[in-house]
Amino acid sequence: MSLLVVGLSHRSAPVSVLERASLAAETQAKLLQDTLAAEPAVEAAVLATCNRIELYADVDKFHAGVAELSTLLARHSGVGLDELTPYLYVHYEDRAVHHLFSVACGLDSMVVGEGQILGQIKDALALGQELHTAGRLLNDLFQQALRVGKRAHSETGIDRAGQSLVTFGLEQLAAGADVTDWARGKRALVIGAGSMSSLAAATLARAGVAEIAVANRTRARADRLVEILGQPGGTGVIARAVEMAAVADELTRADVVVSCTGATGLVLTAEAVAGALGLALDPAHEAPAASVPAPPADPDRHAAWVENGTAGTVRQAVRRATVPAQDAGPVRLALLDLAMPRDIDGGTARLGGVRLVDIESLAEASADAPMAADVDQVRAIVGDEVAAFGAAQRAAHITPTVVALRTMAAGVVAGEIARLDGRLPDLDEKQRAEISQTVRRVVDKLLHAPTVRVKQLASEPGGAGYADALRELFDLDPQTVAAVSRADLNDPNRGRS
Repeated sequence: MSLLVVGLSHRSAPVSVLERASLAAETQAKLLQDTLAAEPAVEAAVLATCNRIELYADVDKFHAGVAELSTLLARHSGVGLDELTPYLYVHYEDRAVHHLFSVACGLDSMVVGEGQILGQIKDALALGQELHTAGRLLNDLFQQALRVGKRAHSETGIDRAGQSLVTFGLEQLAAGADVTDWARGKRALVIGAGSMSSLAAATLARAGVAEIAVANRTRARADRLVEILGQPGGTGVIARAVEMAAVADELTRADVVVSCTGATGLVLTAEAVAGALGLALDPAHEAPAASVPAPPADPDRHAAWVENGTAGTVRQAVRRATVPAQDAGPVRLALLDLAMPRDIDGGTARLGGVRLVDIESLAEASADAPMAADVDQVRAIVGDEVAAFGAAQRAAHITPTVVALRTMAAGVVAGEIARLDGRLPDLDEKQRAEISQTVRRVVDKLLHAPTVRVKQLASEPGGAGYADALRELFDLDPQTVAAVSRADLNDPNRGRS
């Protein structure tokens, strides 16, 4: 196994760099294809989320692999290599396995313990399978990562250490208040109908909002999400789909907006939000001019709600590094931007009565989130699973050689039985069968102990050389071993998610 991962995440890079380096779906596909075309890589998979971009590959040369994968990430992200390099991290072999398993368990997430990453890992594997860039190693790796993540969530209380990014974001909008109390009776606008937006809509519905409007570029997907929200036995929320062109009008009715789309530009500008609230922006995009006081909220268009308990909240997640937050007075419109790159203009945080929470402010707030005691238990699970995966991969590496050895032995037996038939043509069928069976038993017994032992030795650290030794000792044809490996790799039932 020569597994290599090169990537960047919220732990290694500022959000501004992650935002610029984000990869659209078509770009991810092209990145995988170009990675396979590069000489050092024979398999590739990409894990791209709102707070991480990681390229996994099976490489035959470490240094060449690091250089090539770094260059490819820079080329496809549009961020210069010199600028990107300081934020990249590299993991190799067992450390790369440990990293992915930790990611799958939520240990490396912005919100520790969140489970949505499992769906994103599954999507990364599905893309690699669809494009035929994920072979035996990455199929096994990502399948096992999914199992490890599920084990961590089922055997420990890691879920108590954190929530989904959506839940965490809503908690920051609520600013210390109970989310259910905060959300009850509000009107919500959800922009986008992908997995994150769907989770946001469902979470808002469970929290007790009165109405949800869903806007999406593809109207059919918005209709489908509305249909799911309105299913019998659900929360009873009023849900409706609207066109993207109607977003400006919906802003005048909304109390809370959640946006997560794949757009490359802003979906909500500061001007649009200011217009919906009846505010005026000066030409420099600063706060509303003092001579233009904000009008009181129309009770028919905005639910009356006042922020309580703002003092002492965790890191005040609405604060952006360069944008002063509005900490005092009533909040008329709460904005949650879960997109990368961002959907909502950061300038909206300057508007009176507007609270903005985005990926950057969530990263700041999560730095102070308490760690659960279960994290140590999950780390122990990850350590055990990494060791087991490494042993299984090393054992699997020698299996084609063992199969080739047994195939050669079977050929020797068949040849000797054929020669015996020529020397003793008068043997009857029963005698011939008994002799054949005896010879096969002798060969099997002679091979049993060394083949079992060599698999055990090969599964231990440093055991990669046993396959080469076995081939040398028995003068096995390398082409035969390769043929066994190809047959295993091309098994249609192997590694499908």
